[in-house]
Amino acid sequence: MASVHESLYFNPMMTNGVVHANVFGIKDWVTPYKMALLVLLSELGRAGAQLGLLERRRLNRLLLPLLQGPDMPLSRLLKAIEESCSHLASSVHIRLKLMAEGELKDMEQFFDDLSDSFTGTEPEVHKTSVVGLFLRHMILAYNKLSFSQVYKLYTALQQYFQNDEKKNGIDESDMELTNTEELEGKMEKEELDVPLREEEISCSGPLSQKQAEYFLSQQASLLKNDETKALTPASLQKELNNLLKFNPDFAEAHYLSYLNSLRVQDVFSSTHSLLHYFDRLILTGAESKSNGDEGYGRSLRYAALNLAALHCRFGHYQQAELALQEAIRIAQESNDHVCLQHCVSYLQQDFDFISPHSVNKSLHFGLPYLASLGIQSLVQQRAFAGKAANKLMDALKDSDLLHWKHSLSELIDISIAQKTAIWRLYGRSTMALQQAQTLLSMNSLEAVNVGVQQNNTESFTVVLCHLAELHAEQGYFAAASEILKHLKERFPPNSQHAQLWMLFDQKIQFERAMNDGRYHIADSLVAGITALNSIEGVYRKAIVLKAQNQMSEAHKLLQKLLIHCQKIKNTEMVISVLLSIAELYWRSSCHTIALPVLLQALALSREYSLQYLASETVLNLAFSQLILGIPEQALNILHMAIEPVLAHGAVLDKGCAMFLVAKCQVASAASYTPQKKIEALESAILNLNEAKTYFAKVDCKEQLRDVLYFQARLFHTLGKTHERNKCAMLFRQLHQELPAHGVPLINAFK
Repeated sequence: MASVHESLYFNPMMTNGVVHANVFGIKDWVTPYKMALLVLLSELGRAGAQLGLLERRRLNRLLLPLLQGPDMPLSRLLKAIEESCSHLASSVHIRLKLMAEGELKDMEQFFDDLSDSFTGTEPEVHKTSVVGLFLRHMILAYNKLSFSQVYKLYTALQQYFQNDEKKNGIDESDMELTNTEELEGKMEKEELDVPLREEEISCSGPLSQKQAEYFLSQQASLLKNDETKALTPASLQKELNNLLKFNPDFAEAHYLSYLNSLRVQDVFSSTHSLLHYFDRLILTGAESKSNGDEGYGRSLRYAALNLAALHCRFGHYQQAELALQEAIRIAQESNDHVCLQHCVSYLQQDFDFISPHSVNKSLHFGLPYLASLGIQSLVQQRAFAGKAANKLMDALKDSDLLHWKHSLSELIDISIAQKTAIWRLYGRSTMALQQAQTLLSMNSLEAVNVGVQQNNTESFTVVLCHLAELHAEQGYFAAASEILKHLKERFPPNSQHAQLWMLFDQKIQFERAMNDGRYHIADSLVAGITALNSIEGVYRKAIVLKAQNQMSEAHKLLQKLLIHCQKIKNTEMVISVLLSIAELYWRSSCHTIALPVLLQALALSREYSLQYLASETVLNLAFSQLILGIPEQALNILHMAIEPVLAHGAVLDKGCAMFLVAKCQVASAASYTPQKKIEALESAILNLNEAKTYFAKVDCKEQLRDVLYFQARLFHTLGKTHERNKCAMLFRQLHQELPAHGVPLINAFK
């Protein structure tokens, strides 16, 4: 019994770090590091008025993290004190040296003198202050030690101080090493490295309950608000494993381990940690104490609900449905309407159907966050179903009222990111840009520490990615690179939202390589895109094959992708694939076969209110009519589609549209009178100049070459020799740089 009693009230790290009892049996214990803090507080009280206002302010700001944080080596502690007040650091060092090199009675006297801080009419420390509570905890913990424990504490203090002295000796010896004594110096250094390892072992023992709670809350807050300042996944897991080694029943540590595993998408570890969290929650009786006899069942049903949410996150919908059924069964037995409402929400998301009645029930049970998420899911579901944008924005306005009423900061961000994505889906890039800027200019409603960045959420990542893509589409590649650079710094590759910017980065690089005619580079990027998004990767592989004139391979790939996208109801990709298939038919001189494909794409884009894709489809139809010899009809339908493209389209699409207008004008001019024909050709040259400006902005050399060839022919027809020769020279330079693939000019729209 004596050995168990001692392990409960004394830091087990002084016995080789082996623990045979729950180290959180008491709130705190005395360690050499905490004795150094006690010396610091004592010297701070002695200094009194001698300290300047600025120095005292710095020390007060330093004290809280020192009191709450884990133990640290003496050198680090003295360095931290020295940055705030140099002479106080030397006083602490001298006092510790006298105590460590003195006798045991000096340490006894030191703890006896600590009680004097609370005496007198105006005591130095108030009993209920942070410092006062720390002093009282230390005095109480010291008074409970037996004589053998006091001796161990004194021995540990001596070792703590000697390790610091030896470390300083190593630093000095390193500075005095010369080239002639290099070998001897290395041998001495190796001998002195042994106490350093002992010091590391002695300072890596278990944390007290307060230290552990502070560490867990700090890391959880950083994971939520600023993941870059949290420990790396490997380092954090190492610390948590060390913490759980000393106290396996610490439920909160298991939960932080679950969050840490989610960062790296580790399914097995996250499931393991989540189950352990609820097991320990039930075993420790924490739920039963707070919720009465019903606490045990509450833990079970919420464990099943969280397990279902975890499976949903990783796309394991069958396992999620089984876990939800279990949660629903237990919740019905306990008549827990709140848990049932959560289950219903997840179940509806699993079947891609959100009922408005479910949203109303969430409001009825006082769950505004769940009601808001239901509205967001309902809006997303109806956006993919092709509902009008004004109705969706009205629904999001209702959810915004809930957010501001209940100060749901994270849901405000999600709502704005949702609006950005909806406007992008509908092809309104100007509105999407406005929403993205709105989120970037907002400050979080949640209180965070100084130096911690705000809005480090998934919605913020999504908005920045859209912003980078919008800049790249308009030819501002330097700005897009700056945004992506910021994303890489803010969300490192090991963070949980890094896959979003990685995909956008690969897509932007792919588009630049395609524009520049470097198909081998674009092909090498396909593997990276496929790893992040298989559908996008297959589509871009087909585009590369099409550009390399491998028509049959590209057609097979697009047909497979079309069947898959129709099966999963990815309408946006279905329309893009249909447009690519139509282009393959043009290149193969099957112009009449392309028309039904384009009409199918146009019907889908109008049914689902995808205005930009509808405009692009109309441009393709106009090109088909041009090929079939009816340029006048092509010009008529071009006027319907060109305005949305010029207002919201990418620079490349604007250039292609203006190039197509010029082609149609030239083809139509064949039947005009001579004077009217000259006017039409001059108008076509102006449109070609505009197209050339757009293509130059995105460095699209192949399209530039085609425009220059067309302009040279028009100048030759008009008898403008100087302009013709200039265009011919520029064409020759680009033609030598990019040899033709043998495709007729008229058979390529983009």
